[in-house]
Parts: sequence; C-alpha cells; structure tokens
Amino acid sequence: MSGTTQRSPEEIRRDIEQHRRELGDAVDRLRGEVQRATDWRSQLARNQQKIMIGAAVAGFVIGGGIGVIPRIFKRGK
Repeated sequence: MSGTTQRSPEEIRRDIEQHRRELGDAVDRLRGEVQRATDWRSQLARNQQKIMIGAAVAGFVIGGGIGVIPRIFKRGK
C-alpha cells in the first residue's frame, strides 16, 4: 500500500470495539426516542386539556350541525 500507513491488528481491533460501543449507544438512544414517540398514554396525559377542548368543539359543531338541518328544510317549504 503505497502512501498509506498500515495499522496493526491491535489498532484495528480497538477501532472496531470503539465503533461497536458507539453503535450500541446510538441504538440505545434511538430505542428511547422511539419509545417516547410511540407512548400514546403519556402523550394523552400531556395534551389532555387540548384533547378535551377539541372534543367539546367537535361535539358542539356536530350537534349544532345536526340541529340546524331540520330548520333548513322547514324554511324551504
């Protein structure tokens, strides 16, 4: 190999072990991030007030929309 320095087998082993540790750490971090992102129970708990407000608004809109339909048909007659 001209122009490059050769590494000893021990240096190669150390590099491989370091990369294994780094990869293991990255996998652990990713596992934690995925677990937090898919934990719907904690997301519900954190956003409970927003969800309740959204449900109330949706119920009001749906209930109001259904309640208005008979009045619309009565006007047309």
